[in-house]
Amino acid sequence: MLTLQSINFSIAGKQILSAVDLQLSCRQHVGLVGRNGSGKSTLFKIILGELEQDGGKVQMEKGRTILSVRQEMPDGNMTPREFLLSQDLQRDGLLKQLEEKADNPELLAEIYDRLININAFEAEARAAIVLKGLGFSEEAQNSPLGNFSGGFRMRVALGAILFQEPDILLLDEPTNHLDLETSDWLKDFLNVYPKSFILISHDRDFLNGTVDSILHLKNKKLTKYNGNFDTFLEAYALKQKNAEECNAKMEAKRKHMMEFVERFGAKATKAKQAQSRLKAIAKMKLVPIDQDDPTVSFDFPEPNTILSSNVLSYEKVSLGYGDKIILKNISGTVMGDDRIAIVGQNGNGKTTFAKFLAGELKPKKGTREAHGKLKIGFYKQGLFEKLDVNKTLYDFMKGMIQNATDRQLRSYLGRFGFSGDTAFQLIGKLSGGERARLVFATLTIESPNLLILDEPTNHLDIEMRESLISTLTSYKGAVILITHDRNFLTRTANAIFVVSNGSVTQFNGDIDQYEQSIRQTTRY
Repeated sequence: MLTLQSINFSIAGKQILSAVDLQLSCRQHVGLVGRNGSGKSTLFKIILGELEQDGGKVQMEKGRTILSVRQEMPDGNMTPREFLLSQDLQRDGLLKQLEEKADNPELLAEIYDRLININAFEAEARAAIVLKGLGFSEEAQNSPLGNFSGGFRMRVALGAILFQEPDILLLDEPTNHLDLETSDWLKDFLNVYPKSFILISHDRDFLNGTVDSILHLKNKKLTKYNGNFDTFLEAYALKQKNAEECNAKMEAKRKHMMEFVERFGAKATKAKQAQSRLKAIAKMKLVPIDQDDPTVSFDFPEPNTILSSNVLSYEKVSLGYGDKIILKNISGTVMGDDRIAIVGQNGNGKTTFAKFLAGELKPKKGTREAHGKLKIGFYKQGLFEKLDVNKTLYDFMKGMIQNATDRQLRSYLGRFGFSGDTAFQLIGKLSGGERARLVFATLTIESPNLLILDEPTNHLDIEMRESLISTLTSYKGAVILITHDRNFLTRTANAIFVVSNGSVTQFNGDIDQYEQSIRQTTRY
C-alpha cells in the first residue's frame, strides 16, 4: 500500500535519513520510535510530500488515502460537528447532487446507492462518537470553534482525520493535547482501527495498547521489530547483547592478527601473510553498541530540609479567575512523602489546582497553610517562554545561581546532561527536550522539598522519561504530578486526586482501577 525505497535526506549538509526502506500493508498498526531529533517527523513530511527527499522513492498504491493532523487549528463559527462532517468531501458532494437532481428519480437512486455504500447516513452519528470520545459534550459539539482553547481545537483537528478513516493515518504525538481519560479513549479507538496507521509516540503504555510492530529510527536507519513496544525493548536489548559479544570476538581476533603481524611482519617468508592479515583487520567493522547517553540526565539535588509531616494544607477553598469559580469548597493535605497524581479531563481545573498548591493563585475563599521550611519547585510550560534564547546555558545559569564559581556552575549543568562545551550552547539552539532539562535545572536550584509538575513529559522522549522516572523515584521530597502518560503515573504516584465537577476528591485505588472506572464513560 505504501513503499519507501532507499530514502535519503539531509539538512544543511547534515544527513538525517540514509537508505531508509519501509513497506506498509493493509491494517498494520505501526509505532515509530527514536530519540528526539532522529528524524521521525521529517520522515512523515517526506511521506506526505511536504519535503522532497534527496534520493529514493515514495510510492503509494493508487486510490489509497493518507491523512495527518493539519498544523493550522480549525477556527471560526463552524461547530466541531459541522467541521468534521465538512471534511468528508465525497459525502458533501453527493448530498449537494441530491439537492440538484431532486426531479430525476433515476439519478436520485444512483446517488442514494453511492451514499449508502460510503455509510453517509451514519456520518453524523460517527462524528458525534468521535467528538464525545475526545471530550466534547453534546453542547460543546454544537458550539462555535472560536469559543474553544487551542488545545481543544487541536482535538477537533485530530477528530477530523479519525472521522474520515483514511487508509493510512500518520499520527505525530497525538496525546500531547489530551488528558489521561481522552488518551485512554484514543488508545481503544486505534486498537480496533480497521485500517493502517503509523504512530509517533513516547508513551510506552499508549504504544503497547495500539501497535503490532515497531519501527526504530536510529543512526539515520530504520529497523523493524514485530510486536508492541515492550516486545521491541526485549528484542533490542538482546540485539545489543549479541552485538557486544560479537564485538568482543572480533576484538580478540583483531588482537591475534596484530600479534602475528608484529611478530612476523619483518620476515620475508611471512611478509605476504602479514600483509593479508593487515587487509583483513582493515575490513573488520565493529557492530555499533549503544553507550550511556549523557544527554539523558536528571539529577535533582537533595532537599535541604526533608519534611516528613504535613507540608501543606488547605480548607474550604474556592478557586477561580475574576467572577468565574472553577473549584469550590475543597479541603486536603499534602504530606512530605506523598506522590500525588492529579487527574481529570482538561478544562476541569487541574492546572488551576496546581497553581494554588504552588502558591501562585490566591483562593477566593478558604485558607492555605504551608510548612515554614517548605520550598516548592513548580514545572509548567510557561517557564519555556522565560528562557532567554540569546544567552548561553552557562550565562543563563550564572544569572540564576548567585555567587557561584565556574566549577560549581559547570558541575550543576552537568547534573542535567550539559557537560563540557555543551554548557556554552545558545538556549535558542536547544531542542524541546534540552529546554525541558534546563527548566528542571532552574526550578531545583534551591533544593525544593515539594515538586509540582504540570505535564513534564510533553517534550521528553522515552529515554528521558525513563531518566525522570528514576530520578523522581529516589527524590526525597513530595511530588504532585499532572500527566497523560499512564506508565509515568503508574511508576511514580501512590495517590490519585480527581478534579471534576468543580471539586477535588481522592480516588480509592490505583491508576489501573481509575482507568477501569473511566472506561464506561469514555468508550465509543
